[in-house]
Amino acid sequence: MDEINLFLAHAIQLERDAARRFEDLMHAMQSIGNREVEALFRRLGEFSRRHLESAVARGGFRDVPGMRPEDFEWPEGMTPEAAGWAGVDSLLDEHSALELALAGERSGRDYYSAVAVSTRDPEVARLAHSFAAEESQHVQELERWITRQSA
Repeated sequence: MDEINLFLAHAIQLERDAARRFEDLMHAMQSIGNREVEALFRRLGEFSRRHLESAVARGGFRDVPGMRPEDFEWPEGMTPEAAGWAGVDSLLDEHSALELALAGERSGRDYYSAVAVSTRDPEVARLAHSFAAEESQHVQELERWITRQSA
């Protein structure tokens, strides 16, 4: 991806989907009464909304294209953060919810990392590296939660 406007349009959609998915997971944990994991997903959703705001702000002086779903260029045909989230419902247990969240954050991180190393545009590379680093923090936090939950 060699155009900053196109990258920002993808980042905005990716973070929008991530925020929605964390909200779904938060409600799933709320429905089973797991307040601790509900709070984790609420906080991660807030981080995704901040990333979304950051992407919008970074694109504020640019002409970020409005795109239809079929115009996006996703590795698996869908937003990386949305991959594997089809099973989110009120019957989801804590471990499965954490694993789904981890898979989404890893996919988002991997997407940004792949863009960073494949682009010829230095600004796209810089932003993609930055977004990948933010996603890596979420991956690490979710891995800690899963390890703690498994102990």
